[in-house]
Amino acid sequence: MLYDGIEYLNSRLMFGMMPGLESTRTLCEALGNPQKKFKTIHVVGTNGKGSTSYYLSGVLQAHGLKTALYTSPHLVNLRERIRVNDEPISEEDLNRYLLQVKDAADLVNKDRAEAAKIEPTFFEVLTLVAFLHYANSGVQVAVLEAGMGGRLDSTAVADGDVAVVTSIGLEHTEVLGATEVAILKEKMGVLGTSADKVSGKTFVLGGLSESLLADACEYAKSLNANVVVPEIRSDIQLPNLGQHYVENASLSLAAAQMFLSVAAGSCANGAGYDDALALKTLEKRSWAGRMQKLENAQGQVDFILDGAHNSHAVRRLVESLDKYYPGQKFHCVFGALKDKDVDEMLKLMASHVSLWHITKTPYPRFRELDDLRGLLGDLNLSVASEGLLSREFLDGVRAAADGESSENKKLPVLITGSLYMIGECVQALKSDYEGLAFFRGLEPTTNEHR
Repeated sequence: MLYDGIEYLNSRLMFGMMPGLESTRTLCEALGNPQKKFKTIHVVGTNGKGSTSYYLSGVLQAHGLKTALYTSPHLVNLRERIRVNDEPISEEDLNRYLLQVKDAADLVNKDRAEAAKIEPTFFEVLTLVAFLHYANSGVQVAVLEAGMGGRLDSTAVADGDVAVVTSIGLEHTEVLGATEVAILKEKMGVLGTSADKVSGKTFVLGGLSESLLADACEYAKSLNANVVVPEIRSDIQLPNLGQHYVENASLSLAAAQMFLSVAAGSCANGAGYDDALALKTLEKRSWAGRMQKLENAQGQVDFILDGAHNSHAVRRLVESLDKYYPGQKFHCVFGALKDKDVDEMLKLMASHVSLWHITKTPYPRFRELDDLRGLLGDLNLSVASEGLLSREFLDGVRAAADGESSENKKLPVLITGSLYMIGECVQALKSDYEGLAFFRGLEPTTNEHR
């Protein structure tokens, strides 16, 4: 039956996150090492991995390479995490490869003692599915976004020659280390941790403070690795609003140029890097749900979707609003998870919001509306409307914003606070906005595992 594979995948949720490569390596061997049938560019970092990966894969594809993209989490459906030339893996292929991974795990465990059995995690299984799909699809290069860290992330098994480091901040300190330097080295470890392993490979570095950049260069030198530190370009035009996306796109261009000019080998199809082609590609490449403008048929922006879900991301959101909408205040649809610093997020956004519309989804980790209303009240900010997230709720907010707009000045509604919520919005709005056309035909699946 079609969903046997999904049932197996969901059975992996109980194992949570278990950093380490043994299970993935063992199962890759059992599956014929599919990860060796294509070249790999790794993308690691605290923030910006997804957009950098998305921009980079588009530029490589525009140069004629059959290009894979592996990202997480998804917004609507698991299938969007595993793409070849921008097409999500089919339900049939997803199911088939999931069952292949299950069979391989069963075979490996068949003669092992209970204590020696391997139990791949949800993310490890999906990574193996991606490897199988890319190998069997004739992919030439795969852009792999790491799930967490780098050295012990299952994507590291693909053993690429290039790693892009987007940024470093304190995250998952119980696993990655207590300092930014420790986390930096853990993420750079995606290419290996010894000179014998890493010599001649390349790090493309961005989004680092001066001191961290010096640490990264010193660490790369100790591994006999090459370093590329690209300038932030001023000639990049993107659909996504925000200087941080220009920074990420600058990284993607530098990685593409280096890969196509040096590292691609026979994979390059004889074509070198074309900067004009790359820039033209980026002009229409919108990373969904991240400072994404949704334009209606009249070319007006109805909504801005941004998955900012922590104080760092909200600061970048506010920077973007200051740049593109100086002095303007927005109707804001806001929802957040219970474990986020919502008080700080609301303080950062307060001067940019005229009216708050609070919402939640059925996902149990969401903050209750009473809680959000109380936090806003403590800041002397009032709630204009509230309710479960739905198309009707969003239409109501849009109508309220229209009622306050002049004929020549229609501001978009800002939707932010949680990537989970953005996924729900994408599902609700995808039929009416061309910017969300990719998601049509994708039915919602849980993001519990993220």
